[in-house]
Amino acid sequence: MRLAPLLAAAGLGLAACAPSSFTTVLKGESTVPAGPPGVVTELNAFPSISSFAGLDFDQNQDFKNQDVSKADVTSAKVTALTLRVLSPSDQDFAFLDSVEFFARAGDRETRIAQAQNVSRLNLKPPNPTLTLDVDDVELQPFVSAPTMSIIVRGRGRMPDREVRLQAVVSIEVEDGLL
Repeated sequence: MRLAPLLAAAGLGLAACAPSSFTTVLKGESTVPAGPPGVVTELNAFPSISSFAGLDFDQNQDFKNQDVSKADVTSAKVTALTLRVLSPSDQDFAFLDSVEFFARAGDRETRIAQAQNVSRLNLKPPNPTLTLDVDDVELQPFVSAPTMSIIVRGRGRMPDREVRLQAVVSIEVEDGLL
């Protein structure tokens, strides 16, 4: 019965060809300006997150730690995206109706996460965290591009006070290396 060792060797050979995966976490901050006192002002544009602009994943520390280049990526998908109030600590998300995050590379853009009816979620201080609904989209073409940006669009009302927010994006990355 020489078949068993042959099957075992074939199984190991297939395992060696299997893609490996790791998670990279991107963090960034943004400040939503306060509206004029005593006036309800629409929030039509969400402030950008500068650390999410011009991302080159060949410079990403998680990629370096895994010895992976962006050209090696076979799949990349957002697994989680959160938005947290950093300050003031007693601020909630009552000013925000909806928020969407998009990946952009060149002239391509795709939504990666969103939350609707945010002000109705009743997320309580201190420092509430909003967990967005993640879209099941393939980001490999974006991650492999020369640069990629994550942009934010939101609607609501400008808060009474300036609000500093932190966004955390977790991306599961697969590569063809082992």
